Amino acid sequence: MTQQNDGLGVLADRIWCRLHLDRLAGGRQGGYVIREDMLDHPDTVRSFRWIRWLLVAETVVGAAAVVIAVLLMHAGQTVPWAVWFRATVVLLITLTLYVFAWRAQVGYYWAYQRMRLFSRIFPIVTLVVAAVPGLYPFWMVLEQIVFSVLMVGIGDVLTSDHMRATFPKPVRR
Repeated sequence: MTQQNDGLGVLADRIWCRLHLDRLAGGRQGGYVIREDMLDHPDTVRSFRWIRWLLVAETVVGAAAVVIAVLLMHAGQTVPWAVWFRATVVLLITLTLYVFAWRAQVGYYWAYQRMRLFSRIFPIVTLVVAAVPGLYPFWMVLEQIVFSVLMVGIGDVLTSDHMRATFPKPVRR
């Protein structure tokens, strides 16, 4: 990581913490942070590297859907509102996952849990919606399948034995 990116990350973290967004997003577990030695573990670092690459791939898939829709529209084809809605939602979900990944990577349990939840629910929802006949053109159905596979990949990384041991459930008080 470059010094400039490190400074930007520190600034973003300060702003995030000053606004108490971990408490807002994480609720009662908003302040629970895992042990720092577990964050520095090579398997944890490798897992978050995989998650980042999978999120980049999701961003590419989501941006490609928007580009395809724009090109089709400029070619004179009608692009259903469902395509625009879906493309926007995919990009927003991915943005949300970037935030969760960032907060989980600095040790927040709530962010790890949200990522696990999203990676379980969204592939199911996406595939069910993709199965609705006539809702999306074939290329968008393929995009949804790719999105789901990438989300399953994120879920697989998050539910590895190492990651579950790295992010133990907080003890109830």
